[in-house]
Amino acid sequence: MLSCLTDLNGIEFSLPSVLKACGRSRSLEEGQQVHGQILKSHFQFDPFVSNSLIRMYMELDEIEMARMVFDKMLERDVISWNSMITGYLSAGEIELARVLFNEMPERDIVSCNAMIDGYGKFGKCELAEEVFRMMNDKDVVSWTSMISAYVLNHRPREALDFFREMLSVGVRPDAPAIVSVLSAISDLGFVEEGKWIHTHISKNKIELSNGFIASALIDMYAKCGHIENAYHVFRYVSHRRNIGDWNALISGLSTHGLGQDALEVFLDMERMGIEPNEITFIGLLSACSHGGMVDEGQYYFKIMQEKYNIVPKIQHYGCMIDLYGRAGRFEDALGVIQNMPMEADVLAWKAILSASMKHGNAAIGENAALKAMDSAPEDSSSYVLLSNIYAKARRWDDVAKVRLLMKERGVKKIPGCSSILVNGKVHGFLARKEMDIEFSGEVLLKIDEVVAKLKLEGYEPDLTQVLLDIEEEGKRSLLCLHSEKMALAFGLINIRNGAPIHIVKNLRICCDCHSFIKLVSRVYSRRIVVRDQNRFHHFENGSCSCKEYWWRFEVESF
Repeated sequence: MLSCLTDLNGIEFSLPSVLKACGRSRSLEEGQQVHGQILKSHFQFDPFVSNSLIRMYMELDEIEMARMVFDKMLERDVISWNSMITGYLSAGEIELARVLFNEMPERDIVSCNAMIDGYGKFGKCELAEEVFRMMNDKDVVSWTSMISAYVLNHRPREALDFFREMLSVGVRPDAPAIVSVLSAISDLGFVEEGKWIHTHISKNKIELSNGFIASALIDMYAKCGHIENAYHVFRYVSHRRNIGDWNALISGLSTHGLGQDALEVFLDMERMGIEPNEITFIGLLSACSHGGMVDEGQYYFKIMQEKYNIVPKIQHYGCMIDLYGRAGRFEDALGVIQNMPMEADVLAWKAILSASMKHGNAAIGENAALKAMDSAPEDSSSYVLLSNIYAKARRWDDVAKVRLLMKERGVKKIPGCSSILVNGKVHGFLARKEMDIEFSGEVLLKIDEVVAKLKLEGYEPDLTQVLLDIEEEGKRSLLCLHSEKMALAFGLINIRNGAPIHIVKNLRICCDCHSFIKLVSRVYSRRIVVRDQNRFHHFENGSCSCKEYWWRFEVESF
């Protein structure tokens, strides 16, 4: 490589290409030799050569060397500054990038977009928006970076607001912007906005196969409870499907409890010669877990490795642990943990913990809880589930110890929260506390009315779901104030008869609310869809799509 550098005539034009090759091939030693030749020939004073050196060192993760080159430059152009800033951001040095950005004598759109993207990835959305608002010129990348920042940080409403603002100022969204905003709508769980985006795509003749837009649409419809619409998009792109489209549908069917349908889609995929990937099998194994299909789960876990040569990752092992745990096969679940080639993560231990809660195995549950707390001491759900196991066994002293431990560690339980969209506005309800105060009175009256009506049909509150050492009457009152019951009551008041009611909950639905909503669907002749933390429940005519195989739940009354 270095032989081409012996002739100095026109070498400054060859050096950037050579340095680029060193960076891409991860050839640090050769790159340093080229740097030595540059120093000998005094080409370090050529900004084009120096900028190439900076980019090479950043690509080789030699941040200090890149900064040394930058500091020694007699003349720095905007490319020099941008190379350092993007390099710092790629290396995770957000503060160094911020200091340099603030020192820049003149910023351009590239440097601003880089900082917006960097701030977003490090959870600093307000700083990203500060940069965005001070820009005189913004391109589609600027807008897309802001939308992506809010999506990445689980702030879907702000992402959707930015997308609307983007359209209002006449900026045509690119494929990444559309995919990001569809992801935001998936998080929100309300399909009306998603249908609006779908209409925008159709009106503007944007190709669904462009940048995984079809996959994002399928995923959005599935996560908003409209699996039929997801199927429609999937069929529409029948001749232009990519692996993401198949994976999105399989995953969507899994969360809707349609495990057999997910397996049939996979078989179609095989018949068409589409090679599945590791994401395909996460969806497939999850479908088996949610559907109680233990034999099928074992089979697909085996062919994933033997037929498709896919090495299982922690997510695949987690699905198998969950599959066995839900079926009460603790020996098999613990066997997976013992034999897998990596340490079990918090999700694996929480699967065991949840299974212990359901099947009443306190000894295994205690051990799993301790492992989960060690893996993620800030995750409140492990403490809550352990507390619930103790409460079920009426071990109130141990319940108090868990609460004290949470207090000492500064861990707070995430409260149950349910949302419902009525007339274009999202209304939220917290467990034991109405968030929409102006409607609280009528919501509580409606709950009383519904409970009275359901009791005539045989409903009896499941007091075992209130794991507190209080009188029965207090338990009945607390059950009435579960967030999904309040959201449902609000929906019964404000959504016309015959129209479905869609509720989104941040935790698992509890047994009592599940039985309650099943009865409401029959007595009030309503189709009710509840999306909880892990899956969908479609209630109709007194039955639920989950067929009662859903029991990994959180209890709100802790």
